[in-house]
Amino acid sequence: MTMQRTTKRQVFHKFHHVSWVTVTALGVLVGLVAGCGDDPDALQEITPEAALAVPDGKSGGAEERLLEPFDPPPLEELLDASTWLDRPVRDALLRLREEQAEEPALASPAEALTLANDSEENNAKILSALGRQPADGDANLGASVNRHIPADVGSTNPILISSTSEFDVLGLTGFGLFSFDRRMEPFASADAVVSWQTSADGLVDKIVLRDDLVWSDGHPITAHDVAFTFQVIMDPRVPVPAVRSGTDQLRWVHAYDDTTLVFFHKEAFATNVWNINFPVLPKHVYELTWEDDPTLKDSSAHVKLEQQPVSGGPYEIVERTRGQQIVLRRRESWHTVNGQQVRDVPYFEEIRFRIIEDPNTSLLALKAGEIDEMILLPEQWTTQTAGADFYERNTKATALEWVSFHFGWNVNTPYFSDRRVRRAMSYAFDHERMLEKLCYGLYEPATGVFHQTGWMATKKKLDPYRQDLDTAENLLDEAGWIDHDNDGVRDKEINGRFVPFEFSILTSNQPLRVAICTLLQESLDRIGVRVNVRPVESTVLQQFTLERKFEAYFGGWGTGTDPDTSENIWRTGAGRNFVNYSNPEVDRLYDEGRRELDRAKRAEKYARIQEILYDDQPYTWLYWRNSFYGFSKDLRGYVFSPRGPYNYSPGFSSLWKPAVE
Repeated sequence: MTMQRTTKRQVFHKFHHVSWVTVTALGVLVGLVAGCGDDPDALQEITPEAALAVPDGKSGGAEERLLEPFDPPPLEELLDASTWLDRPVRDALLRLREEQAEEPALASPAEALTLANDSEENNAKILSALGRQPADGDANLGASVNRHIPADVGSTNPILISSTSEFDVLGLTGFGLFSFDRRMEPFASADAVVSWQTSADGLVDKIVLRDDLVWSDGHPITAHDVAFTFQVIMDPRVPVPAVRSGTDQLRWVHAYDDTTLVFFHKEAFATNVWNINFPVLPKHVYELTWEDDPTLKDSSAHVKLEQQPVSGGPYEIVERTRGQQIVLRRRESWHTVNGQQVRDVPYFEEIRFRIIEDPNTSLLALKAGEIDEMILLPEQWTTQTAGADFYERNTKATALEWVSFHFGWNVNTPYFSDRRVRRAMSYAFDHERMLEKLCYGLYEPATGVFHQTGWMATKKKLDPYRQDLDTAENLLDEAGWIDHDNDGVRDKEINGRFVPFEFSILTSNQPLRVAICTLLQESLDRIGVRVNVRPVESTVLQQFTLERKFEAYFGGWGTGTDPDTSENIWRTGAGRNFVNYSNPEVDRLYDEGRRELDRAKRAEKYARIQEILYDDQPYTWLYWRNSFYGFSKDLRGYVFSPRGPYNYSPGFSSLWKPAVE
């Protein structure tokens, strides 16, 4: 019971992989010379002049151009002018098998399947025994898997990737050259790359692609596709804030022939290794459609591609029913080319993504065997997956994951432009009730953008915010938000009229997130601030935040592979700076951070960013969500990273089902 407070508050009414292609930015917003039709041997390279040209009938200007003119040197001259350092090219699954061979198993699979996950010891045994890779012949290569995603994808175009659902689906259908392991160490994928070298001065990366890569429509995948995609991403009319983050630090990407690709960097940044990692479009498809529709989704041609995209990954979309399911099928031309097997056959023949927004419905589907895996909410982990009805078909596992959730305050609104108001919101919220009652004590409080176990996190002790209504009221009073007319709602004179402190908060329509926003509503009502909770579909929330059409929202971010990826969220005017935050010192520190090559010195820059954001509170950081997953007992091979069990390498590609005896 909350004790009644004898303050002015009494007058106020009471009333939220692996992937074969990986984007490194945090969890999720030029006329070219056309090629020669369907002849892959006649594809023209994009010239600097063409990439910088303004299309006929369109306004142009320096402010619309993201690339400066650049003439790539001849390849022979480039090779002679530099000392080249070899970089890692790896088979992620082979590397995982080698690592697991050095790790003793804590239990047998048979024993692990009998355990209830009710202790750290049992959790460790389940992960150790069931996370192993199969021996030859142990995997059922004809198996299918039914995966769960809580929201539909906004797009099947890989460079429009932004949400977690899109990462899950497009990570299996898209093509890319690079990835990273569970320790966030980057490498080039042996499935796509022969060699990767970096010049000694750090300004050039050279890739040699394999010559046995094929799009799902039969066209070869070449270096020209990568160079073309770079130009599309750098077209300011193309709405790709997530993918452009980092890619915009490249000076140029040039294909010297079908397999030789060179990335030219603007400077020798510490982040260059991540900036070359972006998904790839099939040039022969999009060079015919992109100029007429740079949104990549509005024209009839792009609408058709949304339903039947050309795939460069090991799977292709064969069925899509919006709001219900997306079905992927393993494509033979990924692993077998000209009758020769050139890559490992992926473990699943079919992957069916079931779109179920309601987590209670999802859990019923898991218990019934209709889906094979799902993220479990705190209540589900604690009270709904402890009995025989769950363990009959399933087991569960947990691990540390760097995913944080927050309230985002749009500083371009009259309510949240003042830092004192944003801090008042953080003091007013009942954090303890959220963590203990709504999150069942499973999540730890968050204090900023970097998890405390990360190398980039501040070493200073940042105390999590706790509810302090007196401090919240005093901050609002200082900021001029006072109940002038005694109607129980604070107000402030703005442009000659009194504006009541009443705003809306957007959240996806999921019970826990709605409950947290409702708790915010109840907390703020106690200090004379009214909140309208507006649950919407995830795709709608994504669109509103991209367009900055909100006053506040509940959201979350997964971690990037490098702290610089958060620049896209906090730099002034950045693509996913949804709350319109601006601080010149933060901008400067991001610039310095990417230029500093010494990791310890880099860490100091990002630690200071975290401290500034903690003081400014553009977000009210709420909690870090660990991984809590329910899995079918038929599934094996799940291994966790700070990005969970999927969005790294090998990630999802390490999952398998045992062969039927």
